[in-house]
Amino acid sequence: MCGRFALYADYKVILERFDIDQASFDETEYEQSYNIAPSQQVAAVVSDGNKNRLGKLKWGLIPPWAKDAKIGYKMINARSETAAEKPSYRNAFKKKRCLVVADSFYEWRKEETGKTPMLIKMKSGEPFAFAALWESWESPEGDTVHSCSILTTKPNKIMASIHDRMPVILSKEAEKIWLDPKVQDFELLESFLKPYDDGELEAYEVSDEVNSPKNNNPALIRKIS
Repeated sequence: MCGRFALYADYKVILERFDIDQASFDETEYEQSYNIAPSQQVAAVVSDGNKNRLGKLKWGLIPPWAKDAKIGYKMINARSETAAEKPSYRNAFKKKRCLVVADSFYEWRKEETGKTPMLIKMKSGEPFAFAALWESWESPEGDTVHSCSILTTKPNKIMASIHDRMPVILSKEAEKIWLDPKVQDFELLESFLKPYDDGELEAYEVSDEVNSPKNNNPALIRKIS
């Protein structure tokens, strides 16, 4: 499960980190967010196999055949073990793979006293990419919505003490192959959908203010000692 994350890296850092050739929004239109929630716009990278493009996608995939956009609320995540076979994701897995850019993500650890919000990030502090799928949907009014779903997998050692699932974080080497629509070797693609190296991640408790998407400020990512 991945239901909340953050992106606060400098715009130019994102362009360099993901080898962006073209962007649909510039630095003045880029907004840092410490509490990104489902249905919001997320920064994503797509590619034609040659050039990487940075744009925005609505978080919560709406299949092309959907009659109502509300189905997207139920499709913020896709299980990596079955995504290539599911009718809702099969076409996207083959042709419309993307990266969702993040600096950290949140998960809630169940305890006797309730749920404790935890933040998970790279020890290096650099931004990273979730493996994701995207689709385009046309509303009855003729509006086109581009949306996405983040893939999840079983937890690594760090995440196992927090939750039974984690988002798929791709290695830098896997990102280029994942983005290339000409690559349709499902066995190769599925080999990337595994728990990320826990030695490169850290997790710590944060303020329960993150529980509400209405709260969005740098204090949300600070460690509670």
